[in-house]
This record gives sequence, structure tokens and C-alpha cells, in this order.
Amino acid sequence: MFVIVFTIPHNLAHPDNSSENEHNCYFLRRRRCYLKVSRDNVILCVLTLVTGSLAVAMVLRGAASWLEAVSFVTGAVCVWLVVKESIWNFPLGLANVATFCFVFFYAKLYADAGLQIVYFVLGVIGWYLWLYGGERRTALRIVRTGRREAIGVMVAIAVLCAVLWQTVSYFGGSASFWDALTTAISLGAQWLLNRKRLESWIAWIIVDIIYVPLYLYKELYLTSILYAVFLVMAVMGLMQWRATLLKQEREAAKTAAAAEAVA
Repeated sequence: MFVIVFTIPHNLAHPDNSSENEHNCYFLRRRRCYLKVSRDNVILCVLTLVTGSLAVAMVLRGAASWLEAVSFVTGAVCVWLVVKESIWNFPLGLANVATFCFVFFYAKLYADAGLQIVYFVLGVIGWYLWLYGGERRTALRIVRTGRREAIGVMVAIAVLCAVLWQTVSYFGGSASFWDALTTAISLGAQWLLNRKRLESWIAWIIVDIIYVPLYLYKELYLTSILYAVFLVMAVMGLMQWRATLLKQEREAAKTAAAAEAVA
């Protein structure tokens, strides 16, 4: 009787636990990243289908125009992409403001119509800044608004609101004060958003709260629903951007501590 003994190398019989753990951690990170991307894609598809179906239903019932319907769908998807910090929010946003310009003009919301033209220009600028506005022409990162910049934006909003109020009233615009106020706040919010300031979402939340009843009053029912969706997304954007900013600050603190330890 022969007994055959197989000798298993030590490194195979007792693998290095640290290497195995590193491999498992890498796999888990990849899996989480894949699940996150898949989840975001699913949400984007569902959002597009729901808003598209609602828009078509409102058009068929005569409660909205096809132009307003296109603005509704592109607007909802665009804001979701902003929440996710996707650069693709800018080309879609340019199409959105172009259609909304006509929607607001026909509703005699002249300040809002003119705002879309300004948005178009700011959208092009924001697209460039998000790509190359960081250090050494790198992509921008989320940051907090400085005190001086915050005061400057608030003063600009107040002055712009006063000027627009008189201008819109002169041309016979509807709901001239609220039209002017929302236009001024929106421009301030877009200024901050172009620079990836966290507080831009607070401005969007304020302006969306005003827009919902304003568009109901103007019988722009689909647009009013859209801005209610914007309001929810703005709250989500504030929470997600804040979480991202806190993560950036923790990573920066770790890097600084490691640099000090080496020094």
C-alpha cells in the first residue's frame, strides 16, 4: 500500500490575509460603484418616463402646450443631472431654457422670458467653469460660499429685483413684483451654481417655493408641477452636495495630517 503525500506550499495553504482583505475591499468598492451607477441610471430612466408620461397626459387634456411639455421633461432631467454633478446637465439645460423662453413670453412673464436668455449665456459659462474652473484648469469641486461673496450676491439680488420690478411694470408684465423677485434670486442662484457653491441650493429652494403658486396663478399648471419637482430635487441636491463636501473636507484633513507626519 502506497501513501501519496501532497505537500502544499505554505503560501497557498495559508494565504496572506492582508492581500486577501485588500482584494476583497477592492471588489466591494467596485461593486458599490457599479450599484451606485446602476441605481442612478434607473432613477434617471424612471424620472424621464414619469415626467414624459405626465407631460403627454397634460397636453392631451389641453392643460399644457407641447412646448411646455418639452420644457417640463428636459427641466426635470436637467436638475437631476445637476444634483448628480453630471456635466451633461449643461447641454440639456441650454435646450430647456430655449423652450422656456417662448413659454414665458406667451404667458407675459417678460422678466422670466428674458431670464432664459441670460441663463443660456450663464449655462455656457458654467459648462466651461465646471470643466476647467478649478486649480490648474481642473474640474471644479464643491465649496462653501464665502461671507463677502454671499453679501455681494444678496445685495445684487435686491438691486436687480428693484430695477426689474419697475421695468416689468412699465411693459405691463403680469405679477411684476414676484416675477422680478424670482428672476433676481434665480440669477443669484445660477451665479453660485456655476461656481459649485453649496449654498446655491438654498437659493433654488427659496425661489422654487415662490414659483409654484406663481405659475398656478398664471395657469401654467405643468410648469407649476415641474417647479414642485424642482423643489424636492433642490432639497436632495443640498443634502447630497453637503455630504460630498464633508467627504472632501475629511480627505483633505487626512492628506494634511499625512503630510505633517512625513515632515
